[in-house]
Amino acid sequence: MASTAEGWANLPKEHNLSKFAADLKGILESTGHNEMYGVELKSPEDGQPPAHTTLLILQKFLRANMDDLPKAKEQLTAALKWRKEYKPLEALNETFPSDKFGGLGYVTTIKGAKETRNDKDVATFNIYGVAAKDPKKVFGDTDAFVRWRVALMELTLQHLHLNEADKAIPDYGKGADPYQAIQIHDYLSVSFFRQPAEIKASSSKIISMFSQYYPETVSFKYFVNVPLVMQWMMGTMKMLMSKDSIQKMTWMTYGNQLHQYLGDGIPKEYGGTGPGLRESAVTVKYDGGKPINEEAAAKA
Repeated sequence: MASTAEGWANLPKEHNLSKFAADLKGILESTGHNEMYGVELKSPEDGQPPAHTTLLILQKFLRANMDDLPKAKEQLTAALKWRKEYKPLEALNETFPSDKFGGLGYVTTIKGAKETRNDKDVATFNIYGVAAKDPKKVFGDTDAFVRWRVALMELTLQHLHLNEADKAIPDYGKGADPYQAIQIHDYLSVSFFRQPAEIKASSSKIISMFSQYYPETVSFKYFVNVPLVMQWMMGTMKMLMSKDSIQKMTWMTYGNQLHQYLGDGIPKEYGGTGPGLRESAVTVKYDGGKPINEEAAAKA
């Protein structure tokens, strides 16, 4: 099977991506929904090539399933049904309580990431230390926390500008997907030994939901300020993960080590020389304030 890294202009009919596109009409009809990651999926008209952005989304689902077409179709169908019911895009227009979720997550654009080939990358920072003082307040209502986290994810996807994408994503195993975000999980001040049941419930739901409905949206994950005593847990986790997942994850004891991976433009608390997240990043809407940092949004 030929790689699509050179483009999709002359995609062979026998290619799985062509077959996926040919089957898309039935999937859209059965689900009654045609939006994925903010992109309108369009089944190809007779004799016309599929839209580039539609192929982009289909390729992500193929890669998530190691080029297994039946599994990719099944996952896309489930994701479309979920988006129709849950309406994640509407979460971006919702207002969240700042006393619960304020300061917990940010989206920004960075340059100089060492592990991607991109000129710039979208990065989402999850600052779990903000919730350390009162975790039950933040995580007590699992559905509310999940809704907030979905809004942050949709904001991240919005900054990937998938509707303007003009590059082809290589086939599974043939190269990197340039249309993915970086995630940073900051555990400063978080106790790994006193985890309330609410945190476990919210975390489990997020992990399950995002693996099903947001495949191929994250390139690399960095876990910072992880206590040395927890390094054994990370080693155990690696034993249970696929090789692909392990290669995307990096743990470090100190937050100021992060600049070694993401460049010097990140905030100084992470070893860079850039402004803090509050000044340079965007976030979701909160009560009593503007939805995002407008200056930062204009630069993204």
